[in-house]
Amino acid sequence: MSQSRPLARLTTQDADFDSRLDALLAWEGVSDREVVSRVDDIIGGIRSRGDAALIEYTNRFDRLNATDVEALTLTAERLKRAFDALPDEQRQALEHAAERIRRYHEHQKPGSWQYEEADGTRLGQKVTPIDRVGLYVPGGKAAYPSSVLMNAIPAAVAGVSEIVMVVPTPDGVLNDLVLAAAHLAGVERVFTVGGAQAVAALAYGTESVPRVDKIVGPGNIYVATAKRAVFGQVGIDMIAGPSEILIVSDGGTDPEWLAMDLFSQAEHDEDAQAILIGWDKDHLDAVEAAIERLLPTMEREAIIRESLSRRGALIHCQSVDESVTIVDRVAPEHLELSVEAPQAMADRVRHAGAIFMGRYTAEALGDYCAGPNHVLPTSGTARFSSPLGVYDFQKRSSLIQCSPDGADSLGRTASVLARGESLTAHARSAENRFKR
Repeated sequence: MSQSRPLARLTTQDADFDSRLDALLAWEGVSDREVVSRVDDIIGGIRSRGDAALIEYTNRFDRLNATDVEALTLTAERLKRAFDALPDEQRQALEHAAERIRRYHEHQKPGSWQYEEADGTRLGQKVTPIDRVGLYVPGGKAAYPSSVLMNAIPAAVAGVSEIVMVVPTPDGVLNDLVLAAAHLAGVERVFTVGGAQAVAALAYGTESVPRVDKIVGPGNIYVATAKRAVFGQVGIDMIAGPSEILIVSDGGTDPEWLAMDLFSQAEHDEDAQAILIGWDKDHLDAVEAAIERLLPTMEREAIIRESLSRRGALIHCQSVDESVTIVDRVAPEHLELSVEAPQAMADRVRHAGAIFMGRYTAEALGDYCAGPNHVLPTSGTARFSSPLGVYDFQKRSSLIQCSPDGADSLGRTASVLARGESLTAHARSAENRFKR
């Protein structure tokens, strides 16, 4: 082993294990005051000046020379041309991924329901799609066609009638793979704008950009800050933190496979987190050796190395039971169970965004084409949050229809409770329906 390890080694037997693990997991994604102030100014500009402000900010931040929003608009025909022009291999890969994502999310569709009580009162729930959704897609150096599919397809399956996509194009550079994915996912209108100004335009509307009901999709700190600021005016999916992977290994998986699985998340950025837990110390040593051997071969070596040194770890635990306890404490975004009996262990796990079961199930498959959504709760929020899905693009209305007998029976209960709260109008409203 080299003297400078690329990531920390912890054991649950150490007296300081809890504090060291807490320090590794700590993540504070709150924007500083300067970012919040700049975002507030941008939102205010969009609200007061609409298209003019949107053009001004876009020209400034993305180094463009647009004179109107029409120059920042892509039609459905333009998206289709991008799709048709793709090389066969890319087009087929997109189609395969889209079909699998659509098929999985079709299983999520909830239905409306009603039931009738003995006295004839009917109760139920009506499920209705959101009318219009805004999809934010990062631009610039990064291009994420998979993000387009994962956000837009569940919305389409849910029955959303209009999906408006925004994607920044610094220096006017368009990514045809992203546009092709938008076409395949059913997006019909794209604005080449980004940042806080795009979020504000979607939330409040401008002369050209329609106001949406919910905004989904990842972005940088300005996008995340703007989404937080407009929440309540519109719905949002989540405020996501850095990508995470937690692997549990029983010692039977090729150490090089596990090293690469850790790299697959660490290469996202320097704040990403990659942790492996196991109860076989020799196996952990072998994984560490594989990491040191393979790391110099990676194109994004510097990012991976920084990520692992900041927030990565190999954790030696004493048993399967102890590993499950740690998993639930971490509540990871991605959980790989690289063990002989993954289903049995998965049944015991309470907190994880997505669970990848068995030695052959690399997390990277879930990022692109397995089917389940790759938009997942991060930073421990899997304790109370779920993956993005069809249900995020629908809302539910309660249905109540009282029969005369039901109005009398329920009304007498409501009357007593309302008078107990000194809300006599409530009580008298219910009492008007009493059977005389």
